[in-house]
Amino acid sequence: MCGIFAYLNFLTPCKRQKIIDILVKGLKRLEYRGYDSAGIAVDDGNVIKDGGNAIRLIKKTGKVKILQQEIEEVVANELDNDLEFTSHIGIAHTRWATHGEPNALNCHPQRSDTKNEFVVIHNGIITNYKDIKLFLEKKGFVFESETDTEVIVKMIKHLFDVHQGNNEPITFRELVENTIQQLEGAFALVFKSQHFPAECVAARRGSPLLIGIKSLTKLSTDSIPILYSTDQRGYGTQNISRQESMTEFEPVGPNKAAEFFFASDASAIIEHTNKVIFMEDNDVAAVRDGHLTIHRIERSLDEDSTTREVITLKMEIQQIMKGNFSSFMQKEIFEQPESVVNTMRGRINFQTNRVMLGGVKQHMSEIRRCRRLLFIACGTSYHSAVATRQLLEEMTELPVMVELASDFLDRTTPVFRDDVCFFISQSGETADTLLALRYCKTRGALCLGITNTVGSSIARETHCGVHINAGPEIGVASTKAYTSQFISLVMFGLMMSEDRISMQERRKDIIQGLKKLPEQIKEVLKMDDQIHAMAQELYQQKSLLVMGRGYNFATCLEGALKIKELTYMHSEGIMAGELKHGPLALVDKAMPVMMIITRDSVYTKCMNALQQVKARHVSHVFNYLF
Repeated sequence: MCGIFAYLNFLTPCKRQKIIDILVKGLKRLEYRGYDSAGIAVDDGNVIKDGGNAIRLIKKTGKVKILQQEIEEVVANELDNDLEFTSHIGIAHTRWATHGEPNALNCHPQRSDTKNEFVVIHNGIITNYKDIKLFLEKKGFVFESETDTEVIVKMIKHLFDVHQGNNEPITFRELVENTIQQLEGAFALVFKSQHFPAECVAARRGSPLLIGIKSLTKLSTDSIPILYSTDQRGYGTQNISRQESMTEFEPVGPNKAAEFFFASDASAIIEHTNKVIFMEDNDVAAVRDGHLTIHRIERSLDEDSTTREVITLKMEIQQIMKGNFSSFMQKEIFEQPESVVNTMRGRINFQTNRVMLGGVKQHMSEIRRCRRLLFIACGTSYHSAVATRQLLEEMTELPVMVELASDFLDRTTPVFRDDVCFFISQSGETADTLLALRYCKTRGALCLGITNTVGSSIARETHCGVHINAGPEIGVASTKAYTSQFISLVMFGLMMSEDRISMQERRKDIIQGLKKLPEQIKEVLKMDDQIHAMAQELYQQKSLLVMGRGYNFATCLEGALKIKELTYMHSEGIMAGELKHGPLALVDKAMPVMMIITRDSVYTKCMNALQQVKARHVSHVFNYLF
């Protein structure tokens, strides 16, 4: 996943060194997203003919630390480190290669021409970039990279030149709006230009982007009304003078100094400010003369909100620091005794065996009348639904369908008004899950979100839902969010069965089991040294099969996914009951096998599968009995 970070200081004097430090630190906060190159764009201090500053790009393959060394060398030899800017916009990016190999030319920011008149950073994929590239090549543009992003910045340069040639004035924001109308696919974009000094324009469609605001004085409003270029409902637009308009966001009083931060993730912003605005799909945000405005090209008929709220983040800087752990993932694994308690806090009364999920309480009567439950997700979130499917079928006595969001959309799956659809996503921004949500919503189904991020797209667009309260998850390979999603779905099942007399004993057993869970997790974490020793034995293997059955099959799928993500080793989660139907052919002396067996209703069947594996003389068999 690419990482976007930008910093704009308005009437806030900053030396170049401080600006660069803020940009580099922002990139370091986004390193967890995975990347292969990084770059920044800042003013170099040389004034061009129309009053703007020439732009300097510094890009490097490898880690942010290598980019930082390159910046220090460039600044020492070519730039004045002590040059102070009263107002300035700097942009920075970490790239995960999708179009073109990792190298300096393909690294972001991408530029419009050799003079760097326009530069852009981009997260997402432009699906029609080849058509746009062909159009621009016919106009005389020469491309220097293999990226899809370069067509964006060259398109904005083309539109600017057309308006200049016709002597037609156009704003930076209008240029961006005209450009993104030509784009198909997903994107989060932040633009910078020589021709519009100290101005920044950002846009999003399908990829997350948020804005942080920092000022010394109180802000003028707690929400920003959206401005529309076109109103599909036929309403006329009014021209309101700047003095009378409440559509701009700025500090109150004579001191208009402000700082604006644009980022893919709140973790890059929280150390600077906790006041943020989450951009929604098709939003265009522009900062000009220290005023923030949010625009949309057109007003749709089904649009719910005409404002963007300023949200106060409750995240603490300590939550996004590794502390004494070797990685964020290890830290988050060891946070699970606390995170599962936070998921259950205020929702389960262990004395009365009552469960209450406030986010879905008002819709329970409608949910109980539904035809079926659909759980739609990707990756780890999908596995959390697989893990709880059997229990939910037992507790609700309803058909439970679990779908991968991408496949669900490819099949154009029939969805009905009496279906209840759950959309599970840690970030609340998973593109395929979000598209599936909109698909189901248009078909009249009740949509519930299970997310870990307040203010995310799924949290906003679903009818109701559950916030899992797992805390910030920085590691890309999800851990504590998985366990919290699991518990949230179990709690939903407990709510659904609270009025069934035949289920009461079963409900009590499950609730008391949840009560013991934090201590049981602590006991498992004490096995850290044993698990590390086993990993030392396995990490050089080429493949690993993870087998289980019943409730444990999802654990096998999730375990195999984590092995693939972290070690780049081939690993496969296999249903033990399917062993004879193909997978047994993979089992031999060279194939290590891990089996997860619990003393439940499928214990005997799993032990039979274990004997089949041992009969193949497997050199490494790890079986865990619980």
